[in-house]
Amino acid sequence: MPSPSNHDHKHDHEPSPAAPPDGPEEADGPEGAAFACAWPSPPPPTAELALPRDEAQVWCAALDGAAERRALLWPLLSADEQERARRFRFDRDRDRFTVARGLLRHLLGRYLGVDPARLRFAYNAHGKPALEDPQPDAPGKECPQFNVSHSAGLALYACAREAAVGVDLERRRPLSDMAQVAARFFSSREQALLRALPPERRLDAFYACWTRKEAYVKARGEGLSLPLDRFSVSLAPGEPARLLHVEDDPRGEQVARWSLHDLAPAAGYAAALAVEGHGRRLVCRRWPA
Repeated sequence: MPSPSNHDHKHDHEPSPAAPPDGPEEADGPEGAAFACAWPSPPPPTAELALPRDEAQVWCAALDGAAERRALLWPLLSADEQERARRFRFDRDRDRFTVARGLLRHLLGRYLGVDPARLRFAYNAHGKPALEDPQPDAPGKECPQFNVSHSAGLALYACAREAAVGVDLERRRPLSDMAQVAARFFSSREQALLRALPPERRLDAFYACWTRKEAYVKARGEGLSLPLDRFSVSLAPGEPARLLHVEDDPRGEQVARWSLHDLAPAAGYAAALAVEGHGRRLVCRRWPA
């Protein structure tokens, strides 16, 4: 999927192994210092984490930090994941990939009560990952659906049972080419809504629109086959997050099928969640460092 910082397409916000650092906003200062998640920590750890069917859970985690944590997470990665990590040109990108993938395995292992190193992943035709079902160490257990996004040292993990989920996280920064990006990726309806806002409110609206759109596309798992300008979401500051219109959906089935939620994991970030269905309770937590 594209990102407003570089307009390139990425799967699950994993940086390309050949990509340079994104830009001046990536000069984070001391590792981990800029990414204090505002959400509460979970209860004391237990053997398994509960994921009730009436909840959608989102976890935030800092990806930068002590080398000791990376060393503990590295053995959880599969041989393929370790090879992907080695291909990154920059140490920071390799380390963040290692932590992001290791924490994903740790989280899903806690939901299933299994060794996270033994989890097996499959990918659909558009690159969206899912747990293979059944898992060898969890016979009869339902695998949660999940989605991951990370930006500039912070990661979000969305999980639910019996419902597709998509999450998007973006580090906010001023955009000199905001109008051009909106013209390329936003629907005509969204562009009109953005232009109608006072200039000082457009950046907030832009990021609200962007994260809601990417979360919806990631939840559907159809990649670039679902162009961003073929559907519309709400974007005005203070307006509830919702899907407004999808082209080639005259009966409004897509609009009725999905719910959108804004997320506020940390200062300086915009984020959104898309969940299949309505009525699930949203639970947001901070993964312990």
